[in-house]
Amino acid sequence: MWTTPGKLRAKGIIGMNRRNIRYIGRYNDRHLYPLVDDKLKTKLLAHEYGITTPALIGTVATQFGVKHITDMIAGLSGFVIKPAKGSGGKGILVIERVEDNVYIKPSGARLERVDLERHVSNILSGLYSLGGTPDVAVVEALINFDETFAEYTYEGVPDIRVIVFKGYPVMAMMRLSTAASDGKANLHQGAVGVGVDIASGTALRGVQFDRPRTDHPDTRHELASLRIPGWETLLTLAASCYEMTGLGYLGTDMVLDREHGPMLLELNARPGLAIQMANGEGLRPRLDLIERQAEGADVAARVAFAQQHFARSGELQPTPLPQSERLAADVQDT
Repeated sequence: MWTTPGKLRAKGIIGMNRRNIRYIGRYNDRHLYPLVDDKLKTKLLAHEYGITTPALIGTVATQFGVKHITDMIAGLSGFVIKPAKGSGGKGILVIERVEDNVYIKPSGARLERVDLERHVSNILSGLYSLGGTPDVAVVEALINFDETFAEYTYEGVPDIRVIVFKGYPVMAMMRLSTAASDGKANLHQGAVGVGVDIASGTALRGVQFDRPRTDHPDTRHELASLRIPGWETLLTLAASCYEMTGLGYLGTDMVLDREHGPMLLELNARPGLAIQMANGEGLRPRLDLIERQAEGADVAARVAFAQQHFARSGELQPTPLPQSERLAADVQDT
């Protein structure tokens, strides 16, 4: 169904122009962008502030170093290779396990040494970087995501995106990987976005490819029961990234690791706007409210304010599968 600009404004939806001029342009100093545009710099900065991130295994900065990538990952059962300056999930290679010198992705696709070297070489050449500039390949430890979310995701790690404005967490969603997204948690690639209530960490509504969704397309598990454990800790982590970076309008991407708990994956100075679709609500009323608040509140006060003023009840209801699909799912399970 089509809508009109007037209806979007009435719901408080902000578009790219308003985001860029009113919020990013006003509250994000350009000289701070490298802190979040470069994942390696973000990781080192987070370490200074005591914020946990996936363990750094090593980096490859020159084409000469490409042939040594297998030495760097020798003995690892799994790892991730990503461009330091990549965006939108491009160039991220996840290897779930290694068998007889064959590198296996979560989808089951099998790669050889030459495939890894080619991928790293492409990263260095700037194939995935912002503006096509020369890049660095970052090798990280594989995340052992919390089994609480096993039925809500497919062949990948679900992450939590929180928009932080002037240090206040204003809107959140969980991104669930799918077969369509190749195990990556990026909405434009086919991941499912689930709007999350700021107050409780519970699911509000789901979308995939800009359309409402009540279950996961691959696991067929309903989304209404999704609840993120340790929610207040995650909000505190997100809100503290304001002090860490100095950026007033920020997207924080986090995961829940089985062993290490909440971890920061990356930060984004230009976070996308699809989070509004996942929440079924516009950002503008929340951003307007934050702009009216006095400066100087600490992290705990900002989190408490957000939980008090942005609480919502969920729209999702568990939807049972038709009998024919339940039978098909039962056959697959067996």
